[in-house]
Amino acid sequence: MIFPDKSRFWKREMKYLLAFKPLGRRRSPPKQQHHMDLPNIYYLNQRSSRERKHENYEEEEEEEEDEEFDSPLSKEDWVITIREKLDQVPQNKGSSSWLNHSIFKVPRSLREIEYKAYTPQVVCIGPYHRGKPSFQDMENHKWRLLRHLLERTGHKLELYLEAMAELEEQTRRSYAKQSIEITSQEFIEMMLLDACFILELLRVSVKGFIYCGYSWGDPIFSSRGTLPCIQRDMLMLENQLPLFVLDRLFALSCEPDETDSVSQLALQFFDTMVPGCKTATINFDEPGLHFLHVIRQSLLPASKYTLGCITIAQNHKPQLMMHCVTMLRSAAVKFQKTNSNNFTDIEFKNGVLYIPRLVIHDSTKSIFLNLMAFEQCYPHCCNHVTSYISFMDGLINCPRDVAYLRHHKILDHGLGSEEEVASLFNNLCKEISFDINDCYLSKVSSDVNRYVDKKWNRWRASLKQEYFSNPWAVVSLVAAVFLIALTIAQTFYSVFAYYFPLS
Repeated sequence: MIFPDKSRFWKREMKYLLAFKPLGRRRSPPKQQHHMDLPNIYYLNQRSSRERKHENYEEEEEEEEDEEFDSPLSKEDWVITIREKLDQVPQNKGSSSWLNHSIFKVPRSLREIEYKAYTPQVVCIGPYHRGKPSFQDMENHKWRLLRHLLERTGHKLELYLEAMAELEEQTRRSYAKQSIEITSQEFIEMMLLDACFILELLRVSVKGFIYCGYSWGDPIFSSRGTLPCIQRDMLMLENQLPLFVLDRLFALSCEPDETDSVSQLALQFFDTMVPGCKTATINFDEPGLHFLHVIRQSLLPASKYTLGCITIAQNHKPQLMMHCVTMLRSAAVKFQKTNSNNFTDIEFKNGVLYIPRLVIHDSTKSIFLNLMAFEQCYPHCCNHVTSYISFMDGLINCPRDVAYLRHHKILDHGLGSEEEVASLFNNLCKEISFDINDCYLSKVSSDVNRYVDKKWNRWRASLKQEYFSNPWAVVSLVAAVFLIALTIAQTFYSVFAYYFPLS
């Protein structure tokens, strides 16, 4: 037969054309002009339906081969491209990589909720917000304070520059964003200006601006509106300078009678900003990373309040969130203020929830948010601050809860109303990834929930609220009990006299 030979010839011709077809999406030339010189044209034009099906199958194979040629890279080139991308990724060198980072950029999910809480408004510390026009006035004050420091100490500028140059590489590793395009000289200049500015603020806050040589009308130290804003900006995660830079410059510029460390001066400087008691202490066995880390160390609970939290975290049992104050009161849970130095020292004993006093002011929201953001980013710390805020968020659901805690002197705020305080706690934990089982307050939450689940506690609380809530209710209850006792006695004597008459 002629058809098989011609069919094989046709298929061989098509493979030849495809083999020499250039890369890219191009259509093959019309077949009718290319094969006009083939023999048996009439036979090819009179193909049966079986031959048409066979041709359609070959056309489908041709389209599949066209799709393969449409790809921009061959398999070998594609593998080579991926290997080149892998070669551009830096190798993991353990502690020399991101494990040394301590000053982070706030995640976008958190920043979008509270932009102003993470963004400095008055002063810029470090490279993240450097160069913005809004900070130019404060940059001029930094130069003024540096000149004042050099004149007071009598040291040469080269001494400080050499000390900052020795710490440049270590300081750069402290920042998580490595793509900061700052030259070495600009980076060292930034370190010196920011460190000098911070140390002068600390000295003036402790010794006074007159003792440090500043006039009473200084725009930084004498203005009541500027200094609180500066303090708030200096406790933002993105606005930090490594503590070892401050320690080095402080050692060069301090006076012989200065015995306090930079961390101790920082606690005194931020004393009015930190929520809680003013007698907060810090464990200096663990070196601080920056001011935000130092403040966090002063807020950590005592060791006796954190015992057992690891065991509970390993059990991975489902744990309910904390009940609100109103619900706990309905289960006979009492609240009592303690005199602990740290407001995170919370415990539960014999139906009483002991909570230290917490002072809330305008900067509390920003401090709490930045502390939680630091705990989310820094892998070497626990989540104690996040645990405390989540616990208080469970306690406070409405202004009535805030009013009750304020009545018992557990909360003290300078905000406009209880509604603002309730909204503050209810919005702090947004976009914060947190496991309630993995916190130091998990045992307290578990004990409170077990106490609330007991029916007798709820019945006793209901009886107390309905019948012992005020003196008149107590009098009414006593009178009712007395009347019931008289009625029972009268009934008894009536029955007794009927069955046992005296005569």
